[in-house]
Amino acid sequence: MLASDTSPPATPSRPKALWRRWLIWVPLLLLCLAAGGWLGLKYSTTGRQAALASGYIAQVTCSCRFVSERDMASCDTDREPGTEIVQVEEDSANRTITAKVPLLSRRISRFDPEYGCTLVAP
Repeated sequence: MLASDTSPPATPSRPKALWRRWLIWVPLLLLCLAAGGWLGLKYSTTGRQAALASGYIAQVTCSCRFVSERDMASCDTDREPGTEIVQVEEDSANRTITAKVPLLSRRISRFDPEYGCTLVAP
């Protein structure tokens, strides 16, 4: 007759199971914190100021570039202090200026010879 094995069945080691949980929950927690931080900035006073600044810079730069027919380097001197974070891109073919604050706001101003520069709805 064979002797039966009385040892309990093998279970995964506790530290290894705990490590697997950490690999799942830590990135998920970091993603939630990052999303919460971004939403907090976007919909706070900072986000509204970013939208205002990008719209203002788009409009001023469009008027400078297409109405006054100055070059972009000259138009950079028209910017107000504190708007250095706003990035400006020109599309000469469509006669538009895009001003954006990274991750927070983006506004486009389009030039029409009859109406001048107008902000495009976001």
